[in-house]
Amino acid sequence: MDEISNCPECYSENTYFDGTFNVCPDCSHEWNDTDSSEENTVPKDSNGTILEDGDSVTVIKDLKVKGSCMVIKRGTKVKSIKLTDNPEEVDCRIEGSSIVLKTCFLKK
Repeated sequence: MDEISNCPECYSENTYFDGTFNVCPDCSHEWNDTDSSEENTVPKDSNGTILEDGDSVTVIKDLKVKGSCMVIKRGTKVKSIKLTDNPEEVDCRIEGSSIVLKTCFLKK
């Protein structure tokens, strides 16, 4: 039997194969080892929609900006995002400041 990898979400070793997908009972994440490399290279929003340069997105959670007293409120619309080398981050401008946001806090 093949060795099952650790969970890519929570890195738990407590994983099993259910016949179709690898499953982590700790965080309920399901994945397929053959697709994992492709999934991590495509930037996606919190709903799984693929993001592209120039897209407009909405912030889904109040976010405190590190090193500042600024708070980005939920529902803030961000126009013309720029993708970075990291598929989990996008570069954008909010209130005149250049900020990097995690894609898990955005929706298209």
